[in-house]
Amino acid sequence: MTMQPVETSVPHGGFRVPKTAELVAANLRRQIIRGELVEGDSLPPEHLLTEKYQVSRPTLREAYRILESERLIEVRRGAKGGARVRLPDADVAAQHAGLMLQFERTELSDVYFARSVMEAPAGALAAQNPDPEDLRRLEENIAEAERILADPDADQSRLPVLSRGFHSIVVEMSGNKTLTLFDSMLGVIIDLASKNYVTSQAPSRGTKSSATALRAHKKLYRLIAAGDVEGADALWRRHLEGVSETMADVVPGTVIDLLS
Repeated sequence: MTMQPVETSVPHGGFRVPKTAELVAANLRRQIIRGELVEGDSLPPEHLLTEKYQVSRPTLREAYRILESERLIEVRRGAKGGARVRLPDADVAAQHAGLMLQFERTELSDVYFARSVMEAPAGALAAQNPDPEDLRRLEENIAEAERILADPDADQSRLPVLSRGFHSIVVEMSGNKTLTLFDSMLGVIIDLASKNYVTSQAPSRGTKSSATALRAHKKLYRLIAAGDVEGADALWRRHLEGVSETMADVVPGTVIDLLS
């Protein structure tokens, strides 16, 4: 199998012929995405792949490095080593998004506003046809948050994690995979900002904020369970706008301040 060069467009016009290693990586990536190679599968030995693609071993290893950087394979060294397939990980996209936001000196308020705009429709979508298993997950999340709030000795740092988890479940219930991906990308930044908020506030204020969020979560749960699309939509939009305004005030600064 000879790798045929494919022209790709580049900025300002013109074309660039990909390196052979990029072509090999693209072929293997395509097999992973299509499910022809699944998580845990070992790639064939290097000598077979170099023969299949008619490339040198250094070229094949460069292709491996490309796929490793994308976290699509894991290469283990040694006699029992080799390359194993990994599933695509949203964390990779989140890291790249974080780097871009840092480079652009993006304000945290910008991130929270974007999150409120993207996540707002999720409440209504979740209420359209709620799955019993998803409702159970929301119930468990709420119950755990209630338990922690009721116990002064409980680990209060768990509350922002649970709150974030509740939001993620609601987004997943929307059934929109693109929305879920973008939510997970911004979630890395949201989680860090929430932790900073908890550590920077007096315990009483942090508990009060968590209790306020929990009340909104319980109301949304009831609306979703009842299939009240309009009610869920209105409540969730108000809640997200309130969270965005609060966090912009109490955790000021830029993404680079948070992640660096």
